[in-house]
Amino acid sequence: MDTTLYAGCSLAGWIAFGYMLRLQRRQPSHARGAICVALGAFAVGITLAVPPLATAIDHASGLPNLAKVLSHGCAMTIAVSAESMLLHLALPPRTAAARVRLWMLVTGGAFLAMVGLFAHTLTYDSPVLLTVEYATDPAVTAYLLIFMTLGFFAYCIDIARLCWRFARICGRPWLRRGLRVTAVGAAFALLYSTNKIVYLVAYWNGYRPTGEREIAAVLVAISALLMMVGLTMPAWGPIFAITRRWDDFRFYRQLEPLWRNLIAELPELELDASLRRPLTAVRDIDYALTRRVAEIRDARLSLRPYMDARVTVLAEQFAEQAEVNDDERRAAVEAAHLACALRAHRAGLAAELIQPADDLHRPAGGYAGEVSWLTLVSTAYARSVVVARTLTASRHLRTSQSPLGDARR
Repeated sequence: MDTTLYAGCSLAGWIAFGYMLRLQRRQPSHARGAICVALGAFAVGITLAVPPLATAIDHASGLPNLAKVLSHGCAMTIAVSAESMLLHLALPPRTAAARVRLWMLVTGGAFLAMVGLFAHTLTYDSPVLLTVEYATDPAVTAYLLIFMTLGFFAYCIDIARLCWRFARICGRPWLRRGLRVTAVGAAFALLYSTNKIVYLVAYWNGYRPTGEREIAAVLVAISALLMMVGLTMPAWGPIFAITRRWDDFRFYRQLEPLWRNLIAELPELELDASLRRPLTAVRDIDYALTRRVAEIRDARLSLRPYMDARVTVLAEQFAEQAEVNDDERRAAVEAAHLACALRAHRAGLAAELIQPADDLHRPAGGYAGEVSWLTLVSTAYARSVVVARTLTASRHLRTSQSPLGDARR
């Protein structure tokens, strides 16, 4: 079974590597280059792990375990490359480069120690394998522990953490999905490592459980396939137009809580009431989403005289107490402004200290960035505790004593 799983993963790895290498040649980037290195190392490493080929390499070289050591080196290269890509996505370039160099030095030192332990096992009168069945040998135990703790535990925990954290704030849907799939793949890699360590402990305590290789093959296959899919998903995902239309409809629905309240207060801004019918919106989701985004922005401009700059101070304080990230903080502040402005508009009272026009957040990324930003604002408007607390705390703020006239005109 392990031969079939490893061979299937090897074929998938070479296909993914060729696809990403072609993209890298057309549009070079640091992140895509790191993915190419990771996929190339995976393809080589998993190919070397195919049992018949690994046995042939060991016999031809006269060095038992040579294929396994090379395969493990490829696994550590995969981890370094994936870590490099994620650090460059999440951190400033200089900080990311420094972190990557540190990881490379630690990994290089660990692999040299593994090679030294492998060389030590070659001096034995009776050959040993670098597997848990021979874990009672101190050199084999040390080799496996270094590989498991650094190559899997340290890297996979960090990769899963960075993927999940960055996916929460990422504005590109396919990159967000890919990061989450990669995080799940890293979790399966942790299970693979845990499985190895459990068997290692069992053998050290005199037990001889079976099935370790089969379990390891299944876990490593699932992990590898998920991480390959996740790392390449931002490249091939957008070609599926039907999923893009589904994303647009999902964004359209997520904007509804904010849009509904704004239009209820400013009905003159709604130019096409037929879009309230779900089937009408589905038939032309591009137009429906564009219309909804435009109406939210128009409502925001209409409410500017009712937006009090002092609301920013209150919302910032509550956001800091809630310990949200930067994008969530900005979205919560914007949502709090809109909620307070709607209340002031109903009363027909202008803000005493109007929010400066320069404070209006202008997201990067064009129209797609605008949609992602307003989706965050709408989500915060409907759910954020920051908005609720700001609405309560801002009741005491003084407003202009001269109303702006009929609030509905």
